[in-house]
Amino acid sequence: MSSSTTPSPEQSGAARRVRSAIVALVAVAAAVVTIVTAAVVIVTITGGLPPTAALALGTVNADAGGAGGEVGDGVTVFDDEVPAVAGLDPALLDALRRAATDAAADDDLTFTVNSGWRSPEYQEQLLHEAVAEYGSEEEAARWVATAETSPHVSGDAIDLGPWDATYWLSEHGAEYGLCQIYANESWHFELRPDAVADGCPAMYEDPTFDPRMRT
Repeated sequence: MSSSTTPSPEQSGAARRVRSAIVALVAVAAAVVTIVTAAVVIVTITGGLPPTAALALGTVNADAGGAGGEVGDGVTVFDDEVPAVAGLDPALLDALRRAATDAAADDDLTFTVNSGWRSPEYQEQLLHEAVAEYGSEEEAARWVATAETSPHVSGDAIDLGPWDATYWLSEHGAEYGLCQIYANESWHFELRPDAVADGCPAMYEDPTFDPRMRT
C-alpha cells in the first residue's frame, strides 16, 4: 500500500521563500548584464573620441565641483557652486540660463554641463591626452586648444549635452546669442551677441581654422 505526504504549512512557506530568492537573484543577474553591456557600448562609442567628446557624452565621472573645472554627472547651468559653471562669463551664463529655462518649459529638455570653465592646468591635461590619443599635436589641435588660446580657460565657452538639448540649441540658440562655433563639435557653444539680429556666423570646420587658435 502506497502513501503520500502533504507538506506542512512551514515547509510550503519555506519553498515559496526559496523560489522568491531565486527569482530575485535572476533579476539581479539580468540587471548586472544590462549594466555591463551598456558600459561596453559606451566605451566602444567613446574609445576613439578626444577627451572633449567623452566629456560631451557624459562619460567622465569627476567630482561635480572639481576645482580645475572637472564636471561630474547631472550638473546644469544653474549650479553656481560648481567652478565649471561659476567661472563662465556672466553674459554667457545669463544667455544659457534663459535658453535652458525656455527649453525646459517648451520641450522638457535639460541642459547638462559637460565642460565649462577650465583651469589652465586642466586644459593642458586634456591637450596632453588628445596628443596621446591622436599621436600628434597637429591632429590633437582639431579638438583641444592650448591653455593660452582655449575659450574654456577664459570662461567664454561651454560644452553641453545631451544630444537632444544641443540640437535644440543649434535650432534656437541664435535667439539668445548662443552659437555652435565648430562643425566638428556640436556640443561646443559660445556667446555671439550679434546673432540675435543677424543669426550665427558660419562655423569653422574645426578649431585649427579659428584665427584665435593661432595667437
